[in-house]
Amino acid sequence: MKYPGATTEPLAAPVPSSEARTRDRVARTLLETGPLTATALADGLSLTTAGVRRHLDALLAEGLIEERAPRGRAPRCRGRPARLFGLTETGRDTFDQAYDVLAAGALRFLAESGGREAVAAFARQRVGELEARYRPLVDAAPAGKRTEALARALTADGYAATAQATGSAPGTATTAGEQLCQHHCPVAHVAGEFPELCEAETEVFAALLGTHVQRLATIAHGDGVCTTYVPSTTPPDAASAAQATAPPETAAPDSQRSPR
Repeated sequence: MKYPGATTEPLAAPVPSSEARTRDRVARTLLETGPLTATALADGLSLTTAGVRRHLDALLAEGLIEERAPRGRAPRCRGRPARLFGLTETGRDTFDQAYDVLAAGALRFLAESGGREAVAAFARQRVGELEARYRPLVDAAPAGKRTEALARALTADGYAATAQATGSAPGTATTAGEQLCQHHCPVAHVAGEFPELCEAETEVFAALLGTHVQRLATIAHGDGVCTTYVPSTTPPDAASAAQATAPPETAAPDSQRSPR
């Protein structure tokens, strides 16, 4: 991985290869896991916190990472708050996005010649091929592990995906589920211009997992991670539930009723 940008120190010596490899590990970890603190990075990479901070400072100077605000509303402890670091768009550009210009140009031509529906049809065909490859892996997974199996399949295709349990469904107090997180998107820049790619992908996730899923965030729209909520169960239709729980008719016909 190459890091563009000039150093801020005059007459600086080239970065040794071992240092460059470690810096690459730091950046790639941020890509795959999302924003982390220096301490968390050091623990995960078996490095010293001081050494990690040196690499973070260099990546900050080159514009490849940035400080991020902590997510959630957890109360802050006394003292200086922990600093979170995440990749910038420039940092993401150093990973596997060499064909963005060509892909975007091809989709623009398709949209001009066939309309946005042609783009949507292409997107469905593209993710349909993914569904065909992922289906045996997801179907073979035991109950409760299907989202994890999908995450592994996505990771093999460069999406650095993870699956984790979460609480209630967004906006409700019921139905726990999972979050499928894609920490990298090889087509993020193209998907920013053509959201049909994200929409078709979401439809395939629902088909593979056999439940309605909800896309909460996407890298293409400026979020740090593509996040999809996967409910553990699908609430039954209210009418069907009422019908299923209603007691059976027990009243006898009028002709069979005993006179009073």
